[in-house]
Parts: sequence; C-alpha cells; structure tokens
Amino acid sequence: MSDASTSRSAGPWWREPTKDNWYAFTAAWLGWTLDAFDFTVFLFLLVPIAKEFNADLTLVVLVGSMTMWMRFVGAVAAGWMADRLGRRAPLMISILWYSACNFIAGFSPTFLFLLVFRTLLGIGMGAEWPAGAALATESWPARSRGLMASVLQGSWALGYLVAAVLYATMFDVIGWRGMLWIGVLPALAVVWIRFYVKEPDVWVENQKLQKANKTEVRVPLAAIFRKGVRLTTLSTCWWLISAFTVYYSIFGLFATYMTRELHLSASAVGWPLAFSNGLTFLFSFFWGSLTDSIGRRWAMIIPAVIGAAVAPIYLLTTDYTTIAVAFSIQGAFAGAIYGINPSYANERFPTEIRATAAAFCYHMGAVAGGFVPPILTYFAVERHMGFAVPMLIGTVGGLISFVITLFFSPETKGKVMVADLEIIPVAQVP
Repeated sequence: MSDASTSRSAGPWWREPTKDNWYAFTAAWLGWTLDAFDFTVFLFLLVPIAKEFNADLTLVVLVGSMTMWMRFVGAVAAGWMADRLGRRAPLMISILWYSACNFIAGFSPTFLFLLVFRTLLGIGMGAEWPAGAALATESWPARSRGLMASVLQGSWALGYLVAAVLYATMFDVIGWRGMLWIGVLPALAVVWIRFYVKEPDVWVENQKLQKANKTEVRVPLAAIFRKGVRLTTLSTCWWLISAFTVYYSIFGLFATYMTRELHLSASAVGWPLAFSNGLTFLFSFFWGSLTDSIGRRWAMIIPAVIGAAVAPIYLLTTDYTTIAVAFSIQGAFAGAIYGINPSYANERFPTEIRATAAAFCYHMGAVAGGFVPPILTYFAVERHMGFAVPMLIGTVGGLISFVITLFFSPETKGKVMVADLEIIPVAQVP
C-alpha cells in the first residue's frame, strides 16, 4: 500500500491531505497543545505555591523538573505501545492521564501531595509526544510534512500562550488552584479521537509485513542501539538535549525572574510571555515552510543563531519595555527552533521503531531539560547571581551546542515514509 507521502504533488499543498490525514493531524495537535497548557501553567505558579506551603523556591522548581523526568517513563512506554499496538491508544491514554493529574493537584492539601501528582503528570506528558508525532507525520504527505510538523510542534506555544493569558487575566480571581483545575478540560478531546481518528496506513502495512515475514520487533527500545541505528540515536539525543536546555533557559524561569526579582504584577509578567509564545506559533509556519525548501537543518540553525544575539538584549537590562519587546521577539527565533522536531526526529528512523526511537531521544532531552531550572535557580538564589546571568549562559551555551550538532547531522527533507522492513531481528543477524 502506498504511503500518503507518495500521493499527487500538483496543486496547492492543502488539497493534497485527505480527510483522514487532517483528522490525524488534529488529534495530535489537540493532544500537544493541551499538554502544553497543563504543563506550562505551573511555571506561572511557582512563587504563589512556595508562599502557600511555605516551601523553598528551589524545591518548588524541582517539582517541575520531576515532571520532566517522569516524561521519560511515559515516553518509553507509549513508544512501545505505539510501535507494537498502534498510535491512537497511547495518545488517548496520555490525554486522560495528564488532565486528571493536573485537576487532582489543584486540591493539594500539602506540598507533598502536589509534588506527587505533578510528578505523575509527567508520565502522561511523555506519552503524548511519541504517539501524536508518529500519528501525524506518518499520516501526512511528504511535500508539506515539514510545515505540518512545525505547526504541530509550534502549537506548544499556543498552549503556553493560553496559560499566559489566563494567568494575566484570571489568576487574581481563581488563584493557583483554579488555574490547575482548568487543566481537566483536555480530557474531552479523547472522545473525538476515539471515533474519528484512524491508524496511519504505513504503520498498518508495516505490521502486516512484520507478521508475514516473522520479523516482529518486539523490543524496539533495544533495536535503537543496534549497529546502523546507534549513531543516529546518539546524535538525535544530543540535538534534543541542546534544544531542551535552550527552551528551559528561556522560558522555564522567566515568570519567576520577573515576579521575584523585578517584583512585577501578574499582568506585567503574563503579557510578554503571551506575545512571545504567539510569535513562536506564527513563526513556526514561517520556519516550517522553509524546511521543505532549504531543508530541516538550516531552518533550525538560522533562527538559533539569531536567537543567541537576541538573548542578551532582554537579560542584561532591567528596563521593562526593553525586556517585554526583546523577549517577545525571541519567540520568533530561539523560541521557534523546535517546530521541526516531529518531522526531523521521526524521519531519521525506520517505521518499525519510529515512535520508540523518537520518544527516547526527545525525552532524553526532556530529562536533561529537567535539570536546567533547579541548576539555574541554585546559582540565582544560593550563589546570589540573580536569574539573568545563569539564564543567559544556558540560552547561549545551549544554542551553540544545538547549531554544532545540527551542522554535522544528515538532511531528511523530502523523505518518503514507507512500510518496508528495515530492522533485522537479532536472531537473523549473521
């Protein structure tokens, strides 16, 4: 059976995808955008939660890091499920999981209770990306896959934007508990996914071939370290570790920095983050469109270089206008380098292990990213450096590593995803 990516290339790109292609994309988009809201809303609540439970700020920041670390558990489990059982089931489970955990966390009577349920939320977070990204990329025609994947990944910024706007406008009314309770609403998306979304044809056909040839890859996680795949796995991990370091250096503590050090109101903190994430989403279209012409790598390298130049402008000043404008602009550059993640990560691996491999690499980045906020907070608070300099070092250092890794990585623009078997079972290796 031919993959959707081999379909006709004439005419406008938006007429090429079928109704099922659009449904698959919408399912992944909903899961990812709502996942973003449930996670990022917590970044605005660090200081209020620390005050409510009389907890050390570094300890509260660590809650977010533990959420990130647990993403790896969910990602590996969902990657296996997606490669062996299908892309839809782990996507639906993940949405229900993180929605319920966020809602329950809003009732926390103690800090320990909050820590437990926000940590558990990470399992659902991690499970969403591999299932959703594989579902969307495998279902989409190759000609515009780069653009589609960039819009998908960039929609994390939409979830963050919603969190920022709600924080700026509603926090003073509903408090931090109300902000978490809103996080139960994503669960409604599961009903729609259950009835309207199908498995990608390329995955279905690949499963038939594996069974017919008795070459089932029963442990995809082990297969990603086999000869011929190992170097791809390691280089993809390093690229994504660098990307997560950049993201959490830019966005992870910005609200805390503005609240704690500059003593700004919820509105003054929320709106720059809303504008920055709005530009991140819009420029995901721009950089995503370039991936299908100049390639995946250069569409990430160019904004990363510009982002490194923008970072000092808002971090080496205390003028609110300069901070607000420059930080908003950063959303178009270093804030938008992540849009190519789904297409580039999934295109680098065979169908048999695609979800597992992309999940493992992406969430190795998430694990590393989980260390960034507490480390930066330690230097900011315990070493009395303030937040600006540690955030600047993390941003620029991460961007340099990001650019170098991509420069020496292969290009995947235009890759056709096929059902062909590419992984040889260990028993058949000579």
